[in-house]
Amino acid sequence: MLGAIRRFFKLDELGTTVGTEIRAGLVTFMALAYIIFVQPGMLAQAGMDFGAVMMATCLASALATILMGLLANYPIALAPAMGHNAFFVFVVCGMMKVPWQVALGANFISGMIFVLISFVGLREHLMDAVPPTLKNGIAVGIGMLIAIIGLQNAGIVVHQPATIVGLGNLKAPHVLLSLFGLAVVSLLMARRVPGAILISMLLTAAYGAALGFLEFPRQMVAPPPSLRPTLARLDIAGALQLRLVDVIFVFLFLDLFDTIGTLIGIGQQGGFMREGKLPRAREALFADAVGTVAGAFLGTSTITSYIESSAGVSEGGRSGLANMVTALLFIAAIFFSPVIAVIGGGYHDPVSGGHFNFVTAPVLIVIGSLMLSNIREIHFGDVTEAIPAFLAIILMPLTFSITEGIAFGFISYAFLKLVTGRGREVSWLVYLFSILFIVRYIVS
Repeated sequence: MLGAIRRFFKLDELGTTVGTEIRAGLVTFMALAYIIFVQPGMLAQAGMDFGAVMMATCLASALATILMGLLANYPIALAPAMGHNAFFVFVVCGMMKVPWQVALGANFISGMIFVLISFVGLREHLMDAVPPTLKNGIAVGIGMLIAIIGLQNAGIVVHQPATIVGLGNLKAPHVLLSLFGLAVVSLLMARRVPGAILISMLLTAAYGAALGFLEFPRQMVAPPPSLRPTLARLDIAGALQLRLVDVIFVFLFLDLFDTIGTLIGIGQQGGFMREGKLPRAREALFADAVGTVAGAFLGTSTITSYIESSAGVSEGGRSGLANMVTALLFIAAIFFSPVIAVIGGGYHDPVSGGHFNFVTAPVLIVIGSLMLSNIREIHFGDVTEAIPAFLAIILMPLTFSITEGIAFGFISYAFLKLVTGRGREVSWLVYLFSILFIVRYIVS
């Protein structure tokens, strides 16, 4: 049995083991488990049933994650995208007064377009067309984004009206626990201890529980909520309105470039890239697109590749076997939601009123630092290469958006190459999407 698994997922060829992949899948799940509760909390503000959205989130994420593992053999998990859910709730359903059923219909249509263009290889060609300097810049930018998310989740970096961001209260319990976790994971990784990330998360959770900041539930198992309130409730006909064309386009655009950015970033981190290209990119993008279609049918917003998968990659995950573990944990979460809520739900600070996660935050900070290594591959001696890479790097953490970093990187790269007489170095796809990015900014 184990031999068949090793052969199917090519573990020996990839230099990994069954144990490493299981550990990596578990770490990835722990890093992104928060979405199981954040997603239904967000969509509930649009009038959707909390329990049904939680079920839809777990099922759609498990399906897409399994497809990614089986078709592309990458340890990249998928789940509802943060940012996309905010656009769904606050812009489409809130500002535009679109019923959530119609918004799901628009999301479904964008997902179907995503599936269709995967068959003609447009997305794969676009990934290949991204110049090496931007691929490395995207990887570094994602690392910066992951790090700032970790610093905020830890409470180390907080919002300050005068300076935008500032240093948090280092005496706060959740910050001290985060610093403890950061010290532990850094020490274990420096000592090259196998399973360093998982061990540090478990130790930090145990320490937090011992101090009373994590309260493990008395009831470990809970009956799964009903999916009926959102299952197949999408209104596709209602989404086929002229005023919703731009909504469908934005759903598609965000999904396309968030996915491409994440695949490039994790591909660089895990050493999956070959001569600047990601093998089996078409299969990976197809799994992403199917996830969005299934998610809309079940009752949740855009499913996309998750940057938190970098946690599992840092733990040694190199194959789709890690995804099988993550997917099984998504399904188990349906029944063990009280336990998952402890790790994924985080800690609510009664003093500041903020919500923090001292278990996963240290891991994200360290992973962000590891992803900065790609900056060595950027040719800073060439301004036409340096400025686009810098804009991609700096805008991802500052805007909390992979797409915005890619947009400014594309536009500046195309512009600088064109005005310096080096326009032939740029793929026509980069020019095309640079124009589309500019149009998007003008229209929005």
